[in-house]
Amino acid sequence: MKKTKYLIVLGDGMADYPDNRELTPLMEANKPFIDELAKVSEIGLVQTVPLGMAPGSDTANLSVMGYNPKEYYTGRSPLEASSIGIKLSDGDVCYRMNFVTLSEDELFENKIMLDYSGGEIETEKARKLIEILKNFNKFGQQNVAPTVNDKNQMLQKCRGDILSPEPNFDLFAGTSYRNALVWRGLGQPTNFNLTPPHDFSDKQIGKFLPPEPFLSFIKTANSILNNHPENDSKANAIWIWGEGTKPNFPTFYKKFGMDGAVISEVDLVKGIGICADMTNIAVEGADGSLNTNYEGMAEATIEAFDTHDFVYLHIEAPDECGHKGDRLGKIKAIEFLDGRVVKPLVENLTKKYHLRMLFLPDHATPLALKTHTNDAVPYLLFDSEIPHKKIADTYAEASAKSTGILENEGCKLIEKLLSIQ
Repeated sequence: MKKTKYLIVLGDGMADYPDNRELTPLMEANKPFIDELAKVSEIGLVQTVPLGMAPGSDTANLSVMGYNPKEYYTGRSPLEASSIGIKLSDGDVCYRMNFVTLSEDELFENKIMLDYSGGEIETEKARKLIEILKNFNKFGQQNVAPTVNDKNQMLQKCRGDILSPEPNFDLFAGTSYRNALVWRGLGQPTNFNLTPPHDFSDKQIGKFLPPEPFLSFIKTANSILNNHPENDSKANAIWIWGEGTKPNFPTFYKKFGMDGAVISEVDLVKGIGICADMTNIAVEGADGSLNTNYEGMAEATIEAFDTHDFVYLHIEAPDECGHKGDRLGKIKAIEFLDGRVVKPLVENLTKKYHLRMLFLPDHATPLALKTHTNDAVPYLLFDSEIPHKKIADTYAEASAKSTGILENEGCKLIEKLLSIQ
């Protein structure tokens, strides 16, 4: 008798709205393997983001992994901080700090958010920029030997934005544009309205600007990065959002009675895995882009089942394409998931194991909006030993809706996968 193994394959942001042809990327993508699985799987909709909560990858992935965001969510950035080894004390408040690209408009409020990822800045370049910013005391007065020809000229450009008094900000490099800022000893969250930069791509930043002390910091950082000779990237500014405090939730083993592993390209999902005491498996070349190492992640998943009963495989590419409004890229990402991830996983794992698999997005990232929504998303639940009676011919938003199946509490879908309902 084959041992049962459990797998979640999550295509971040796959779900979408129909275009003027009544087609979504999931409907338009050529995904023959997934559509064949749909004919023998349970297909339905799941409300991954609790109504009333912000539709982020943080709340949604917590939910899919079985943790009710209403109970365990303390903010996005602390989850990412866990992934990159940041130690948080009870009085610390953590933030995501994106490197971004702003337009060159003279009036700061009129600048446009050209790219929330700073041109998908390379991790090593981002680390260099973090060090440049850390080398400025009070975000304007350099405390090391100047790296510009005329220090006075640099200070003149930044002088109007120097913070006084200086909050206890601590900066940390993460992956690519995804970095962190910790306000040490703040005590409790500010509850400022801090808007994610991908929520206003191609728009003026004026009505999305944060209050002090963050406003002075991002203005000064813009001056520093725009004028620093060692910055050869497209990232000329920072953006602060995702406020949160130290998380605390039960381990995956304690909650579900099995050892779990997480394979992801992004710090957020890795951080959830760390907080749940799951094994984090790194894959070389897995960078969250459309051209990520799909084969490497599939292979790592197969190998992970040698020592684990549950694996959470998270693929970022559809979401990145959704934020950029890249329809062809999003379709291609779904096709890559079909042929380069799901097909080899199912074909290999079912030879050795009784496989139960969930395939779904965490949330929708509609191309027309370039940001997340809290719409219910389609899921596919496959069992290699017990085929489901056909209720849908394909896997997509409309076919999932047509089945009439709706899981209102996303955090309970994993219980259906693990057969513990």
